[in-house]
Amino acid sequence: MTSTDPNPAATVPPHAPRIRTFHPRRGRMSDRQVDDLDRLWPAYGMTITDDLAAPVDLAALFGRRAPVVLEIGSGMGDATAEMAIGDPNRDYLAVEVHTPGIANLLGLVERHGLGNVRVGRGDALDLVRALPEGSLDAVHVFFPDPWPKSRHHKRRIIQPAHVALLRSRLAPGGTLHCATDWAEYAESMRETLTADPGLADVHGRYAPRPAHRPVTKFERRALAAGRPVLDLIHRRA
Repeated sequence: MTSTDPNPAATVPPHAPRIRTFHPRRGRMSDRQVDDLDRLWPAYGMTITDDLAAPVDLAALFGRRAPVVLEIGSGMGDATAEMAIGDPNRDYLAVEVHTPGIANLLGLVERHGLGNVRVGRGDALDLVRALPEGSLDAVHVFFPDPWPKSRHHKRRIIQPAHVALLRSRLAPGGTLHCATDWAEYAESMRETLTADPGLADVHGRYAPRPAHRPVTKFERRALAAGRPVLDLIHRRA
């Protein structure tokens, strides 16, 4: 795949060490989740590796040609399922590493008949590197790990090289939508997104809470703890 992105940081040489932007998570699964994972993964699942064949054919993955939304870190999948239900004309590719969350989303896909959802397991950045440029209508990064310690900031997903990569996979007019309940991370996100020359701030500083982003249990806990949730929406020029 030949890159036309003007920012050389948007790609990572094969020999360069990769820094993981997420905590590997383990969790116990219910019997229903185990069954859902076993039955539904072959139809709706996608294994992501660091040598994923490129370019990924999104039309083949979903069985149709439609705008695609990439969900990075879909958690238990409730928000992804709710958005997909209300947005049937777009396809949702949700990436997660937490197996119980993957299984839960697969169960929601079956129960709601969501043909516009696929679930990837692995590092979302490995997937993004294998996607064709300009292939995404939107990228959602909702409540990523804030890595609050200064020495861990290099692990944050919203940093210049990663943003350049994500932006290159957006179609012109496509949006990068981030949300966090960590005020310091929100300000860092804002500075990074604003500094990218190919992105335009849609609202100026922080966005009003979009109606299309469902309120999750995680967000309710953050609000109950007195942490305001901040949204940032930038558009590819």
